[in-house]
Amino acid sequence: MARPREFDRNEALDRATRVFWAKGYASTSTEDLLAAMNIGRQSLYNAFGDKRKLYLEALERYQRESNASHLERLNSSASPLRGIEALLLGLIAEDDSVRALGCMGVGAVSEFGTADPDLVMLRSKVGPRLFRRLVERIREGQACGEVDLAIDAREAAAFLQMTMQGIQLGARAGGDVRSLRAQARFAISRFRPR
Repeated sequence: MARPREFDRNEALDRATRVFWAKGYASTSTEDLLAAMNIGRQSLYNAFGDKRKLYLEALERYQRESNASHLERLNSSASPLRGIEALLLGLIAEDDSVRALGCMGVGAVSEFGTADPDLVMLRSKVGPRLFRRLVERIREGQACGEVDLAIDAREAAAFLQMTMQGIQLGARAGGDVRSLRAQARFAISRFRPR
């Protein structure tokens, strides 16, 4: 008879995610994970496989949850431009320690680029969905007069995704709330009709 697991797997995954988010994959040791998760080595292997499988699971869940939050903010207002503004401003945490973490997904891109096919595949699960909804919101904004008709919606959506990455890198680099919000608002102001 198998011995029952003596820890909450979801809580252990949350704790591992926080370590990977703060340190990245390469800088996180198995010992870091065991200490944070408060489990033994064999429990880690039995429940998650190995460090890489644990990282992939943590990153996939992080991206799924953060993308859901992005879409919720983007859709939070009847005004397309206000929804886009909520999306960008929502990236900027008030808490200095949380803001300094930046984004785990952007961290993975910074660490691995396109060299790891598994990570590229994970990104392909979330990025296109947000991109499509950004295009729709921009076109909605154009239809109601909030967004300049001369703007190409697909190019603008790509710009917004790049702006999101820039805000998150700026946060990781120590950017303060005021300056990051100013950058987000500057980006939004470029969308208004001239």
